[in-house]
Amino acid sequence: MGDDDRGLNTLAVHAGQVRTAEQEHSEVLFLSSSFVFKDAAEAAARFSGDAPGNIYSRFTNPTVRMFEDRLAALEGGERCLATSSGMSAILTLCLGMLRQGDHLVSSRSIFGTTVSLFSKVLERFGVTTTFVAQTDYAQWEAAIGPATRLLFLETPSNPLMEVADIRRLAEIAHRRGCLLAVDNCFCTPILQRPLALGADIVIHSATKYLDGQGRCIGGAIVGPAKLLNEELFAFLRTAGPSMSPFNAWVFLKGLETLHMRMPAHSDNAARLAHWLQGRSGIRRVHYPGLTDHPQHALARSQQSGFGGIVSFEVEGGRSAAWKLIDAVRLFSITANLGDAKSTITHPATTTHHRLTEAQRRESGITDGLVRLSVGLEDGKDLCRDLENALAGRPGTISRLEER
Repeated sequence: MGDDDRGLNTLAVHAGQVRTAEQEHSEVLFLSSSFVFKDAAEAAARFSGDAPGNIYSRFTNPTVRMFEDRLAALEGGERCLATSSGMSAILTLCLGMLRQGDHLVSSRSIFGTTVSLFSKVLERFGVTTTFVAQTDYAQWEAAIGPATRLLFLETPSNPLMEVADIRRLAEIAHRRGCLLAVDNCFCTPILQRPLALGADIVIHSATKYLDGQGRCIGGAIVGPAKLLNEELFAFLRTAGPSMSPFNAWVFLKGLETLHMRMPAHSDNAARLAHWLQGRSGIRRVHYPGLTDHPQHALARSQQSGFGGIVSFEVEGGRSAAWKLIDAVRLFSITANLGDAKSTITHPATTTHHRLTEAQRRESGITDGLVRLSVGLEDGKDLCRDLENALAGRPGTISRLEER
């Protein structure tokens, strides 16, 4: 049975696994920096590329390859490259594909560190970036010039959950001779498959939902075999932003339950988003599952679920947001997301603090904005925790560090 004949649930459990002669049931963790050749001729053939096989774990490791093959199968892509982090996946894409004088167009509604990478790091190498409003397609079109090679976005976006029309952006990109890269971190292939909607490249921070328990750092790029093999793999092999075999093994285990976790995250997030609406002190709730979300209909059409991230604005600005964050007990105060444990953060002073005040204002990141990554706890308990925090009552569940 080929991968195309199997459902996502089956692929999440079985795709990519290669058993050794020991016939192990679970995927093997190959903790080896290098691999042995039977003779000098075989070594020469592998290094030259004339013969396939493992050489050195910086760029060839069986455990990492199993993770790559499984994620590629889930996303419906030809090839996957695993990297040491989500940011190194974006860096590998850009430095492997772009050259001095090239130009990329990016949504301004992306992770703050990605903004810094594009506007500060890439600029030093002669690659320029134009930032546009995520859902203003005329701006995307107008920003493309003769040197533009890549369009980049997150959908839904971080942290305001703006949803962009992938099909429409793919049509714009391809008509103008560009590639479209979509960061699919918030949805994962369980809720959204950008390649099937016309995107060329998918980016992941495997650190988030692909792991699902906040254990390891990693990233991935999924896309055309020609691009990944001829341009991106050469950069990864030489520069070395490699995923460790141990982390790849953890992510393999995470992928096995991804199809069960993502609907559960979505259900809990939807419950919280609806609960937050109309609460005293809450100015606005950002969640594409709400019918008043500007892109609710679009999200329904290109996603099979609305994801586990909810953001909302409290009245009273930063002081009110910090007071709320300090009062919760079930939500961990951390900038990570995609964990089984719910987390809470203040984007303006954490994930997006390196943006200028003007950039944050332009992106809609106010001082009163709070982001939740809704975990797998009982939804009633999460609502009760937020209710106590909003009311200024001490929580009934103590944080671990307070015991």
